[in-house]
Amino acid sequence: MKTPDGVKVIEFNARFGDPETEVVLPLLRSDIYDIFYAVATGAEPESVVWDDAITLGVVMASKGYPGSYQKGFEIKGCEGVDARVYHMGTKMDDGKLVTAGGRVMMVVVSGKTVSQARDKVYAELKKISCDNLFYRNDIAHIALENE
Repeated sequence: MKTPDGVKVIEFNARFGDPETEVVLPLLRSDIYDIFYAVATGAEPESVVWDDAITLGVVMASKGYPGSYQKGFEIKGCEGVDARVYHMGTKMDDGKLVTAGGRVMMVVVSGKTVSQARDKVYAELKKISCDNLFYRNDIAHIALENE
């Protein structure tokens, strides 16, 4: 968290499946199974290799989230997205993809620069339509200042 006294850590979060992990794991080039196995058995894992790309993700949430929200709104256009789409709160209903939670999905892209990744993720988000979804438009704006 940014404070007048500088950046402060308020939480360390190491659960897999969170939005933060969904932008980190696509950069892993090593086999995650080998890493987990080494950790579980106490062995020294072989070198861990990471891609040097930039990944950026934007969560699409139900209107009203994090408060109360409605479910069951049809989501269209995911099949045309050229990015990873992580489903967090979706379900199939009569052959249609619909909202089923607060944080509904996350679109994640890779790029060589922050601005390239940001431009791409917002272009891909526009391909998805749903009357009851919203997303933040300011993701990575601070990182762009330093690019």
